[in-house]
Amino acid sequence: MKKVLVVGSGAREHAIAKTFLRSPQVDQVFVAPGNDGMRMTPNIKLVPISVQMIRDLADFAELERIDLTFVGSEEPLTLGIVDYFEQHDLPIFGPRQAAAQLEGSKTFAKELMAKYHIPTAQSVTVKSLDEALLAVERFGLPIVIKQDGLALGKGVQIFQRNDQLMQQLTGIYAKAPHATLVVEEYLEGVEFSIFSFVGQNGIVHAPIAQDHKRLLDGDEGPNTGGMGAYSPVPWLADDVRMTAIEKLVMPTIEGMKADGIPFYGILYTGVMLTKQGPKVIEFNVRLGDPETQVVLPQLNSDFYIMIDELMLGIQPQVTWQHHQVYIGVVLAGEKYPASGSQGITVPVLENHQVKVDSAALTLKDDAYVSDGGRLLTFVAAGETVSQAQEIIYSQLQTLDLKHFQYRTDIGYQAVNHEVTKI
Repeated sequence: MKKVLVVGSGAREHAIAKTFLRSPQVDQVFVAPGNDGMRMTPNIKLVPISVQMIRDLADFAELERIDLTFVGSEEPLTLGIVDYFEQHDLPIFGPRQAAAQLEGSKTFAKELMAKYHIPTAQSVTVKSLDEALLAVERFGLPIVIKQDGLALGKGVQIFQRNDQLMQQLTGIYAKAPHATLVVEEYLEGVEFSIFSFVGQNGIVHAPIAQDHKRLLDGDEGPNTGGMGAYSPVPWLADDVRMTAIEKLVMPTIEGMKADGIPFYGILYTGVMLTKQGPKVIEFNVRLGDPETQVVLPQLNSDFYIMIDELMLGIQPQVTWQHHQVYIGVVLAGEKYPASGSQGITVPVLENHQVKVDSAALTLKDDAYVSDGGRLLTFVAAGETVSQAQEIIYSQLQTLDLKHFQYRTDIGYQAVNHEVTKI
């Protein structure tokens, strides 16, 4: 039997760990550092090592004879965890440090796309307030501002009003006069994401998902790390997915190989379907959160075998379900995305209809209390998105959630399309 180490602490890592445990090959999954809510799942064991402590993680993997380490979060990838593990002959799935620049540097990603003519928004990298203002003048409003480095899914801001934009830019450059930002044109269209599991001689593309980044219903309020997602996206034709893979995903993988920076691991392609066709919004080098929580449950194949074969240079034979739509709703503290939602008792619901992935829970006096902003992802499936919504929201209404918040319209795009077909 196999032992797996998952690196990370959120609901994404909980979903990854549970997917590995569905494999008959796997009898034990360790999660470093994980969170106390994961203890509700049998055969998950928490390891108190932070994601930055690469040497300690490697020592643990060697001591426990871990058969596979799977990196969930982006930070250790950009710090070079894969390089370090490979140097010590420890099996690990993820991109090496050089390839992780695809997420670690927006400028790197933009330059790669320009070199290989991969459709994306026009952009300018700036390092001063004057340069930023010139870029704003070039693109006009609305406009997108991105941090160049890692931002835990919250580094993108869209500005509709000039006064808010000016306040943000002047604030950034008052604190850091040479801050690197990517200023880019605003794209209009339908947004979706694709996970591609990439090995030396094999690639597996997952069903597409739609994330809901804004805090409030109707896509209002500030940007967050993600308030919910659903997958697959039944109202988008499969040829849209195939075009995005052909025009965006594969040229990126091939371009990095041509540049001597081969990409192995998970390529997350954020896509905007514009009037001119699909364009890249962003790349990540790991699974997304909360999309993972609604994509991985659709895998009918053995997850461990799939990853193992990719690492061995084999093209896996993989099947996904095609009969249901999965919806995930994130429960967050009432002050999120601001801080200050810690220490509140969190009601935990899990039954045959609704599954729960834990993000930021601490066990205290036999109760689970909040230890961050996003706390849980509730997941349910139905034959349609509206049916999945009915299941999950009827269950949430039975809980006392006055100190928490969640969106009540996850999957609204698909529901609107269901209505127009009637």
